[in-house]
Amino acid sequence: MSNANREIQELLADYAGALRDGGLPAFLKSLTRHEAQTMHSSPDFWDAAQMMRVINSVGFAERAVTPDVSLFIARVDAAIASRLKKAGTASRGKSRTHADVERNVELD
Repeated sequence: MSNANREIQELLADYAGALRDGGLPAFLKSLTRHEAQTMHSSPDFWDAAQMMRVINSVGFAERAVTPDVSLFIARVDAAIASRLKKAGTASRGKSRTHADVERNVELD
């Protein structure tokens, strides 16, 4: 990836390697302004890049691990329930205080 002003075929080959190896940020940092403009304006690059993504996802599908988010969702639900409970208690507490104040005013 150290080659300056690579042709679109070289850019695609480097992109595919970076995608396969998980080095996409390093690939993007290695681009010159001219290379980035060439990639951006080339529909062939985008078509080939999409094919590389599909091939990569198929090739590594059995090794892919999807995260289990059920614990995260349970924690978010508990936090929401806790906030609602606190909000309900706080609003009830405020109305009781207000009612107590009214009763004291009426008694005086």
